[in-house]
Amino acid sequence: MPAIDGILETALYVDDLSRSSRFYQTIFGFKPVAGDGERFMALHITGRQILLLFPKRRAPSAAHLAHEGNGRLHLAWAIATEELAAWEAWLHQHGLVVEEKKHWERGGWSLYFRDPDGHLLEVATPGIWPGVY
Repeated sequence: MPAIDGILETALYVDDLSRSSRFYQTIFGFKPVAGDGERFMALHITGRQILLLFPKRRAPSAAHLAHEGNGRLHLAWAIATEELAAWEAWLHQHGLVVEEKKHWERGGWSLYFRDPDGHLLEVATPGIWPGVY
């Protein structure tokens, strides 16, 4: 089987491209790298990872059918264990409600919260997935 080298892009579908772009820049520090502010925005996460933001419910055209979508999704970002308290304080400082603080059997922790479109976001420490993280 041919090898892959990780996930390059992840896409979310949002109601307000500008609002969501500001949210991900403010909360996570992601930097815009491409986009026109109307059709899409591309934000650099880290390394070779990109978060794509596309508007929801846009009238489809042949050129954009591949990037149509709607519905709430879940994304998780890896954090160091020693950053957990700082993340909890940061989210609180920005008025974000931590819906759940989960302690996993393997020792990891997760904080769950939502973006302006209701997507479930998570920051997670090591100790979540056996043999992976």
